[in-house]
Amino acid sequence: MGSAGTVAELVQRQWGDHRPGLRHEGTVLTHHQVASGAAARAALLAELLPAGSEPHLGVLLDNTPEFPLWLSAAALAGAAVAGINPTRRGAELARDILHTECRVLITERAHLPLLDGLALPDVRVLVTDTDAYAALLAPYAGAQPGDTVLKRPAPATRMLLYFTSGSTGAPKAAICTQGRLAAAGRSLVDHFGIRGEDVHYVCMPMFHGNAVIADWAPALSAGAGVALRRRFSASGFLDDVRAHGATYFTYVGRAVQYLLATPERADDREHPLRLGFGTEAGAVDAARFRERFGVRLVEGYGSSEGGAAIQRTPDTPPGAVGRASDRDDLAVVDPETGRERVAAVFGPGGTLVNGAAAIGELVNRGRTPFEGYWRNEAADAARVRDGWYWTGDLFFRDPDGFLYFAGRTEDRLRVDSENLAAAMIENILARWTDAAAVAVYAVPDPVAGDQVMAALALRDGARFDPEAFAAFLRDQPDLGTKMAPRFVRVVPSMPVTATNKVHRVGLRREGFWSGGPLWWNGSGGAYEPFGEGQLGPLIREYEEHGRHDLLSSHGGGF
Repeated sequence: MGSAGTVAELVQRQWGDHRPGLRHEGTVLTHHQVASGAAARAALLAELLPAGSEPHLGVLLDNTPEFPLWLSAAALAGAAVAGINPTRRGAELARDILHTECRVLITERAHLPLLDGLALPDVRVLVTDTDAYAALLAPYAGAQPGDTVLKRPAPATRMLLYFTSGSTGAPKAAICTQGRLAAAGRSLVDHFGIRGEDVHYVCMPMFHGNAVIADWAPALSAGAGVALRRRFSASGFLDDVRAHGATYFTYVGRAVQYLLATPERADDREHPLRLGFGTEAGAVDAARFRERFGVRLVEGYGSSEGGAAIQRTPDTPPGAVGRASDRDDLAVVDPETGRERVAAVFGPGGTLVNGAAAIGELVNRGRTPFEGYWRNEAADAARVRDGWYWTGDLFFRDPDGFLYFAGRTEDRLRVDSENLAAAMIENILARWTDAAAVAVYAVPDPVAGDQVMAALALRDGARFDPEAFAAFLRDQPDLGTKMAPRFVRVVPSMPVTATNKVHRVGLRREGFWSGGPLWWNGSGGAYEPFGEGQLGPLIREYEEHGRHDLLSSHGGGF
């Protein structure tokens, strides 16, 4: 079977394949039924979209069979899907739908309250779990792939408009064409040896690029099955994997930590799962996951924008993501000057000893596959400057060319004139056995630069022991003298976004103190409780140095 240049070709290949292709709860559709359902929806879409409008549809759904059916339908019709985030509200939700010029919105009854009172002029709303929807589809039941197209599918045909979760401003809709999505799926099939008998478990939200690009697309490319979970559930994960015979899954954010926080069971290793692929698990939790569940986690690097790719090879050292792919010319540079950073130097135990000189922003100096943002020239210009693609992510590179993730550019800290990466500190703090989740971010120093704030969510039954925590920090050989948290917030649970990533914007907005348990190392020795009586002296210290305005801009909790 030759390589497909478009997603439409991959959908067409399902025709006549009567193996199980799509599973969800008690529903099982064959590959052929998926292709048939996609053809019917493509024909309906052609009838609904007004002449002259952009061939865009919005999908506001949980992970139900209708989501991949409409992805497949859009591919056949030459249309594009905008994944709509159901955690958005009000004017922001309406903005996402209208900005991507969706004239048809696919949703379900559970999400209809989100649309109440929204001004969505000329947007046709289809509610999938209703009799009216079934009646709309019925006339097209005999459609076949290729019968109806709005625009003849080609590699350059727009396929996805997926919103990025930027830390500032309105989310940007990254463009992904059929050719790039098909190539991404094929690349993962080749890299991981995905087979037609595999089953991909899609538990990350399909409105986000991870689930579609790294899970659905490779399954489609290999002719593998797909099993859907409406929403991620740590407690239901293994039961789902066993029920569906799942062999592969993807993850983002804190999903792995949630799975590790579930009670251990004697049958934790009794399942068909062999591989997890994702980001932000961290080396410590990846090792814990493999030890407990017997499943290898592969940390990857990528984004909906697709501007740079890092490939993991068998000789990739622990902690590294991999090397630049053959198509990319990746470099780690000073984000202000563009000069390349020096190679990393490691001390005993593999600790990075020259982080201030080695950590920089990852750029692609070669031909980038980045396809732009929808109707956002300013964002395009910020992402591609002087012919380079700027990822917005911090990395360092070892002498052999292996790249190590060090966090996002907005997560940089500058402590006593030394540049630090929040992710590096988080990886160290994650070793503390009482911590279920860790987030590190900057709060302003009274004089200049930043101080280190750590938010800790504790494991069940644990309590914060300041002496034990301080002793733990002293025992970490790679914890630099500027890395130890000045402030420690204990949170009941780590705030996360809809894609299970730590909600750093919210943490930074709350700043120092939001009324919950807070500890600080004011003397450079032990951690002490921080109470309301200490707010006044702290505020005066900032006022004396003319930095009180930063408390408001960082939240401050005052």
